[in-house]
Amino acid sequence: MNWDFIERHWAQLKPKVMAEWDNLSDDSFDQIAGRRDQLAGRIQEAYGISQEEAEQQIEAFEEANQDFGTPTAC
Repeated sequence: MNWDFIERHWAQLKPKVMAEWDNLSDDSFDQIAGRRDQLAGRIQEAYGISQEEAEQQIEAFEEANQDFGTPTAC
C-alpha cells in the first residue's frame, strides 16, 4: 500500500489508523486528513519518539495493511 492510496481512502482507513495510534485524539485524525507528514508529527508528539521512529511505525503500518482494498478471491 502506498501513501497516495491511504490519503485517497483516509475515511475508510481512519479506524485502522486510530486503532494503531490510540494516543491521538479524534480531532488530530481529522486534522491529519491522510497527510503522512502530519501523522508522523502527531505520532512524535504523542509518543515522545524521534521522527525516524515515527516514520518506521508508519512504514510498518503500510506493510501490515497492504491488502486493504484488494478484492478477495472467490
